[in-house]
Amino acid sequence: MFRLSQFMRVLVAPPSAQPMKGLTSAQPAKRPGPSSPSGPVVIWNLVRRCNLSCMHCYSFSADHDFPGELSTAEAFRVLDDLKAAGVSVLILSGGEPLMRPDLFDITRRAKSLGFYVGLSSNGTLIDRTRVDAIAAAGYDYVGVSLDGLASTHDRFRRRAGAFDEALRGIRLCRDAGLRVGLRLTLTEQTAADLPALLALMEEERIDKFYLSHLNYAGRGNAYRRMDAMKETTRVAMGRLFETALADAQAGRSREIVTGNNDADGAFLLMWAAERLPERRAELERRLVRWGGNASGVGIANIDTQGDVHPDTMWGHHTLGNVRTRRFADIWSDQSDPILAGLKQRPRPVTGRCASCRFLAICNGNTRVRAEKLTGNPWAEDPGCYLTATEIGRPGTGTEASVPNL
Repeated sequence: MFRLSQFMRVLVAPPSAQPMKGLTSAQPAKRPGPSSPSGPVVIWNLVRRCNLSCMHCYSFSADHDFPGELSTAEAFRVLDDLKAAGVSVLILSGGEPLMRPDLFDITRRAKSLGFYVGLSSNGTLIDRTRVDAIAAAGYDYVGVSLDGLASTHDRFRRRAGAFDEALRGIRLCRDAGLRVGLRLTLTEQTAADLPALLALMEEERIDKFYLSHLNYAGRGNAYRRMDAMKETTRVAMGRLFETALADAQAGRSREIVTGNNDADGAFLLMWAAERLPERRAELERRLVRWGGNASGVGIANIDTQGDVHPDTMWGHHTLGNVRTRRFADIWSDQSDPILAGLKQRPRPVTGRCASCRFLAICNGNTRVRAEKLTGNPWAEDPGCYLTATEIGRPGTGTEASVPNL
């Protein structure tokens, strides 16, 4: 995840002359590497059942029960296992997690063990009855997906009224004192609604906005022709930069983040070079420390059957199962060539990615898109929206401007 607002606040009001951890005045030329968390953020798909059948769903969810899902007792044991592995952040997802009867039992157990727990929902099932239980469970964050305003959202969610139901759920969570955020998956069809969603965020006093670039997994792979064209992505990111800049200048604490395209960090660096050149060097050091794509390193996924994957988009590649092996053993076993490659730094990427001057920042971007399009997980990421000139290959591409909206 690329925490845009945090980086923007550094650009506007950076810490006063404090060296970054691992960087001293005697080592001005040495770039600090990415930090290593004790355990990954775990996105846990607790249930595959969902009351919607969204066009870009990565998990092929549908409104019926799927056999073989982890029991409550097994889920409790997995929580103990994750705690022992140093995991501190859990995102409970689905399908629609609110369709799992023991969701709040699992949540309470996780909170009692000290986990930060987020809930990822489509929002349609959050009514006045459920919101009290959601608030009582103690979620640290509730994320609700919106694909645009009503007509766009309902088309992507394949159900009339889904937008109104989701917005009701967002408002109820906000009014219950929960930290709540919007999520948008960027495609050519949803990009036009981005300004309206940012305005909605303002009007509804919402804490967080998450823009997810389309990744080629589940039904999202079948609909990859809808992926945002590169200029559309650049315009959308430029708008987010300007929004985050205005927030930082005004001292606002709301968060804008992006995911599934780590070229966003490099694009921000180029934007800063034009808008705030005196802060560029500090930003670059922090971006290198951030380290870009974290699949297989700082992000892990457990699916409904207990299978472990490098992230949610790698559902077709299983590293092991928590029913038969400890999570820590699965996560550290580099006999799997995909996991070993993801943990390697620099990663064994090829093509444009191998010679890109931003490789230390983006870490080769999203490997699933490369694998789905070419069959080679180390090929260049087709979702990178930077030009050949921008990545350091002059004469092989066309310069494109950084949007200034």
